[in-house]
Amino acid sequence: MLSDFAEVVLSYAETVPAGRVTTYGSIADAIGRGSARNVGQVMSSHGREVPWWRVVRANGSLPSFLIVDAQEHWIEESTPTRLGAVDVAHAFWSGN
Repeated sequence: MLSDFAEVVLSYAETVPAGRVTTYGSIADAIGRGSARNVGQVMSSHGREVPWWRVVRANGSLPSFLIVDAQEHWIEESTPTRLGAVDVAHAFWSGN
């Protein structure tokens, strides 16, 4: 069973549109709870249930073991990338 915090994080992650991304810290700010690290822990444990490739670190990267799969999704969704990571300046979605 998921905690209330995990459910809110995953629900928020589901709202990120294709081709756009948000960050762990931005989700924490948007939901008004937890920290980037807490959101990252939820995504690590339960993120496969949502479009996880749309939630990245502040620098646009993901853990190395996720990059290949994420890049396939980013290409499919035309997400702006630069040097193997998401170009957050061009792809960031603030939830508005």
